This record gives sequence, structure tokens and C-alpha cells, in this order.
Amino acid sequence: MERTAGMRAEEAVLRVRDVTKSFGGAAALKGVSADFLPGEVHALMGMNGAGKSTLVQILSGVLSPDSGHLEIGGHTPRNPRQARRLGVSVVPQRRELVMTLTVAENIMLGDLPTSGPVVRWRSIRQTARDALHALGLEIDVDAVAGDLTVAEQTMVEVAREVRRGGRVLILDEPTACLGPEAATQIRELVTRLRDSGVAVVFISHHISEVLGLADRITVLRDGRVTWSGLAKETDERGLVRDMVGRDVVSRRPARTAEPSEVGLSIRRLCQGRFIEDFDIEVRRGEIVAVLGPAGDAQSRLFDLLSGRRRPESGTVSIAGRAIRSGSIDRSLAGGLRCVTGDRRRLGLIPGLTVDENLLLAQDRLDRRKLHRWGRLAERAAPLRDDYRVVSLVRNPPVEQLSGGNQQKVLLAKWLGTGPAAVLLEDPTNGVDVAAMAEIHTLVDALAAEGVAVLLASSSAEEVMRLADRVVVVRDGRRVAEHRVDDITRDELIATTLGGALR
Repeated sequence: MERTAGMRAEEAVLRVRDVTKSFGGAAALKGVSADFLPGEVHALMGMNGAGKSTLVQILSGVLSPDSGHLEIGGHTPRNPRQARRLGVSVVPQRRELVMTLTVAENIMLGDLPTSGPVVRWRSIRQTARDALHALGLEIDVDAVAGDLTVAEQTMVEVAREVRRGGRVLILDEPTACLGPEAATQIRELVTRLRDSGVAVVFISHHISEVLGLADRITVLRDGRVTWSGLAKETDERGLVRDMVGRDVVSRRPARTAEPSEVGLSIRRLCQGRFIEDFDIEVRRGEIVAVLGPAGDAQSRLFDLLSGRRRPESGTVSIAGRAIRSGSIDRSLAGGLRCVTGDRRRLGLIPGLTVDENLLLAQDRLDRRKLHRWGRLAERAAPLRDDYRVVSLVRNPPVEQLSGGNQQKVLLAKWLGTGPAAVLLEDPTNGVDVAAMAEIHTLVDALAAEGVAVLLASSSAEEVMRLADRVVVVRDGRRVAEHRVDDITRDELIATTLGGALR
């Protein structure tokens, strides 16, 4: 049953009324209504596939509703350009900066001041500084965007959109994969935007973050609004039930057997200033986490262990046998599977179908060159079932799946190949609470089968849920190691940020 709460609709800068949208006969939105007010953070929540992305595309003019309407200042945008002119801006989860350009060039992109054929570079830098300072940001406008932290890149995108006149700013998972300190910086920026009168549409799967930041929350499930009201009128359990339709419980299971045999060993691994003399051992059936600020050593492990990059020094061994560094084939042959945290860029091939993506890794290991298309679905079915991959149609391109189902395809692709050891990089990045619980259960099962699991994460909550031990890194070095049973979440975060345990 839908829950609602009153609001000052007459003040709304953006109104959505009875919006419906279908794709190929499958309804993505069913009679959705919402009002977005200036000077308010309005969170959109829901499971992957609930309709949030479709609603954002309609708000930004990318899609037109089948029925219903939206209104911005008395006007209805028909395309993204009209929506932008009316003041709707989107900062997507995937950064849209030109990484080889400077901060100033990115902020002014498409609006460079000129005098005849000459670009006025001094004016570009000053205008960019003013845009950053207006939001209380101190970022060097001459820095190259690719050299910034993920949090700083997000801030630059926000400054660009606000400078363009954004009255409604849509932030899609702006704190995903950020450490506690960087996530706090983004939340402080959102608060300043709200206080300046911007209507902020905030999309996040982190329930505690939403409850602490949002003024108003709208929850979608299966394309319908199941609850909309003030954040202070609900709680975490209520939101979970509104999103999922039931309670979701994810508990760390008791591991009865003490792991003994070393499954993965890393010795004196070095890579410039990012990783210095890094050592770690993971025993079979054990989950060991590496936790650090965003961009620290844990974010470099994927490239080095998978073979995409060669470390300057150090060794990696699987079950006592060293594997040659800098070789993807040798890493795979040694039994190591590395699951990236960037599924869009490195994990999946968007244009291929779900079944094709599921079988890519196994076909590579089997050196399979020819495929019988009639057997593709039959071969992929066990992986679909085991990992609970759900799609609206039988075998769509993987890019049409929700984020949670894309993540399950990525995990099935690699974990279904019989690994001896696994590196999981932020395995629940950008997925909803139900998908997160399912993925946690899959990782637990992997450890129970005797696989050595190394978890590279920026989330203290995920570490506390999954890991047996945690190694804390800062500035490329190990600074602490703890059994998860012997430390609290707050103590773990304090250690990560440079504090000391009391």
C-alpha cells in the first residue's frame, strides 16, 4: 500500500504527475507523481530496476513519458537541451569529465569565452575559480582532471552544472566507492547546494546516508511510488520494507573451521607511491579485507593482481606456487580471479547479451573459438539460476539490466570458473539492499567452498559484514591489522582516517 505525506506542491520547481513509461510491453514506471522543491534534498530510493534511472531520464529530457507529464516553471522539456535550459542538470555516477583537460577547461567546456578567434584563457581560469569558490571548494583550476580524486572530480562536475544555471541538480550515487572522508566532503557539498536554494535530487543505496542527508524521500518499487514523505517520518526498517516489500537480513555467518592452508600470498608488492612493501596472506576459506581511503593501495590491487599492470617488485603466489606478474593469462592459469569494481568499463561488454557475458571467462579459459548458438542459453542457464540474474526479456544486451543484475552477471562470469583465490573489488558497488544481501551470501558460500577471498573495499560496513580479518592501508602502506570480531565499525573508520584505537 502506498504511503504518502503532504508537501508544499505550490512551491515545487519541478512537478511530475502520473508518469508512465514502458519498454517493449514491460512497464518501467506506473503512474509516478512527485514534487521537487527548491532548497530541499529529495532522495530517490528503490531496488535496482525499480524505475529510478527511467525517471531520471524523463526528468532530464532524455525520454518522454508514454502518459502523464512533468513541468518546470510552467514548461515541459522535450529533449535534454530544453531540460538544461530550464535548469535541470545531471551528475551521473560515471564521471563525464574529459580527463586530459584541466579543471578550468572542464568547467567551461562548451562555453569558452573568446575574442574573435582567440580563446580568453585568463577569463576561463577566473570564471572556473569563481564557480568553485561559490560552492566553497578549493580545487586548483589548472590541475588535470585525471589527477584529481574521485570526490574532487564529482565536485568539479557539480560546479560545472551549477554554473550553467542548474535549479534542479540530480546526483546519481555521488558517494559510491568513496571512503568515509571523501563521502563526507560530498555530503557537505550537497548541504551547501540545498542551503543556496538548489533542488537536489539525491540517488543513493546507502540508507543511513539518505536518512542523515535528505529532507524528503520518494521510494519506488516495480515502477510505482510505495512511499513519499519527510525523511524524519521514516526509519531504516521502514525504507527497506518500502523498497523490497519485506525485511532483508544479512548476517555474517559463523565460520566453524579455522583456515590453515595459505591460498593467496602477496610479498613486498611495490608500485610507485601507491603501494609500498605490501604483504598479505589469505588462507583457504578465509575472507581478508584491505580497507583504505578512496584511491589508496586497495584500489591498485586489481591492476597488479589481474596482470593488467606489472608491479615494480614483489611476488604473488597461489597455493604456494608463484605466478608471473604482468600477465593476465598467467594470473588466470594460476587460479586467481580478479573481479573489478568498474563493471561498466572493465567488467562487462555492454553490446553483448547476458548469456554471452556470462560465458566470456569460461570460454577464454577453455580456449573456445567456435560457439553453437543454439546451446548458448543452455550453457548459461546454471549461472543465471545460481546467481539469480533477472531480466525483463529472455536474453537482452547486458547494458539493459539493472545495476544489481549487471553486478551478479559480473560475479557469475568469474566466480563460476572454479577459482582457487579471488580478489573482489567493491563487489556491491551501486547495488540495492536486496542485491547486496544476495551478493554477500554468494561471497560467504565462496569462502565455505575453500576459496581464498581478498576483499578490496572502501566500505567499513561491508568489511564488518564479510571479512574475518582486515588490513588497513594508508598512503600505500599497511598501518594496522585486526580480526573483525575484535574491532568496532567506528574504531575501524578511525584507524582508516589516521586515528588511534582507544
